[in-house]
Amino acid sequence: MASSTYATKLSTFLSPPLGKVSKTPPKPCRRLLPLAAARKPTAMAAAASSKSPKSESTENCFASYFDYDDERSNDHPREECGVVGIYGDPEASRLCYLALHALQHRGQEGAGIVAVHDNILQHITGVGLVSDVFTESELDKLPGEIAIGHVRYSTAGSSMLKNVQPFVASCRFGSVGVAHNGNLVNYESLRATLEENGSIFNTSSDTEVILHLIAISKARPFILRIVEACEKLEGAYSLVFVTEDKLVAVRDPFGFRPLVMGRRRNGAVVFASETCALDLIEATFEREIYPGEVVVVDNEGVHSLCLMTHPKSSQSCIFEHIYFSLPNSVVFGRSVYESRKKFGEILAIESPVECDVVIAVPDSGVVAALGYAAQSGVPFQQGLIRSHYVGRTFIEPSQKIRDFGVKLKLSPVRAVLDGKRVVVVDDSIVRGTTSSKIVRLLKEAGAKEVHMRIASPPIIASCYYGVDTPSSEELISNRMSVEEIRAFIGSDSLAFLSIDSLKTYLGTDAPNFCYACFSGKYPVLPTGKVKRVGDFMDDGLSGNMGSIGGGWLHNIGSE
Repeated sequence: MASSTYATKLSTFLSPPLGKVSKTPPKPCRRLLPLAAARKPTAMAAAASSKSPKSESTENCFASYFDYDDERSNDHPREECGVVGIYGDPEASRLCYLALHALQHRGQEGAGIVAVHDNILQHITGVGLVSDVFTESELDKLPGEIAIGHVRYSTAGSSMLKNVQPFVASCRFGSVGVAHNGNLVNYESLRATLEENGSIFNTSSDTEVILHLIAISKARPFILRIVEACEKLEGAYSLVFVTEDKLVAVRDPFGFRPLVMGRRRNGAVVFASETCALDLIEATFEREIYPGEVVVVDNEGVHSLCLMTHPKSSQSCIFEHIYFSLPNSVVFGRSVYESRKKFGEILAIESPVECDVVIAVPDSGVVAALGYAAQSGVPFQQGLIRSHYVGRTFIEPSQKIRDFGVKLKLSPVRAVLDGKRVVVVDDSIVRGTTSSKIVRLLKEAGAKEVHMRIASPPIIASCYYGVDTPSSEELISNRMSVEEIRAFIGSDSLAFLSIDSLKTYLGTDAPNFCYACFSGKYPVLPTGKVKRVGDFMDDGLSGNMGSIGGGWLHNIGSE
């Protein structure tokens, strides 16, 4: 597709230096960097060029192809999903498989890959870990030079196989696949309106709404269908799409969830939720996908489009640095490792205590504990050993049996703890149930005192942007003071990182992060949940989001 085709929507973003991400709104310009070094999937491109275009007057034949878990005892917010996209590599599906391994921490309920071969989208999805879903023989069924992948933890929709992504749909203009990281806060209203106008849904996932919006769009060329659909979405979405000859990446205007771009030595373009996925498949990080940007990769190069009016500032999720992302990733232009270490150092300055040893709740508390130990001068030791082989259990145990859950995951080291005053560093407290069990576990192992230090502010509000958190009523910091929480978990002292210190560390980037879970002030208000979630952001950011309405569905089925 010639670059002139994009004339009304094109804009260019200059790539910032490695590790530096511009927070300024994109400026209208021209086509982005050519794919000069990339391997072009020539056979695929030739097939595409020889294929007659599909008639736009064709009837819309949209057709979707679409317990108990021990992790529920884990007292942390749960990450939503991870996505990968690869263009221009003959081993695209295998590289996708490896990249999904690197993102496994972002979702363990299901995994899937869609690959393009001879202009046909082929896909495999399954429940469980990436290694459970894909075998060598399964990957052999996914040839081609374009692929997208997804690892899932559900935030909207149940955990059934039909909800495992990527989703693939056949429409009058061809086939399209999508993988989504985030959560649409206007999902229910969009779905209700679509159903009123004849759309039939096959899943309970908010992602399917996106495919229906694309299917009913009358925009031309195809890429503008994606733009038009995404302009109606509210909330968090980092998306990768695949068509018969294109790979597309989209990030919402607030930039809630991370999405990065890199290249392999052979020129193949890679999109992923985190840079750790690029590292594993030997792709060099180039830049983040900007908030509000659509990046299209085809056999003519890499094109950048502006999705919609950019907000006053991005609202990237601070919990990516506190808990979700791997320490070896660079997220939102910052090293996750350096952020967590600094959080621990600040915590030691804010909340010192006389102690003999610093330990972490593994694995997420380790880096912050190292920072706390370095700043306080108290030695760090491994006082808790985490088992990585617990797996899932499909029984519904009694509470008495459920209490063994923490012991299955964490084993105390008596030689480190016996007779010691212990500082234990964790990344967050959600319900407080796991923290109380850890304190009891440490004291049973001989700890003289247990002082809890939390490397984030208290969580007082639910997240509606792609993180699985309980209702506000279940959040212990929403209904108890710090002293009441300390008494509940049984520790000798308890302290949280202050939100002021967190923002001071972030410096000039502080306005570009979302703190809704700490403040109850939301950048964009979830539809139908006004009484539950509190106020808009004070600066009125939500006013820039697209919304349902304006008669955009009145002419479904007509040209």
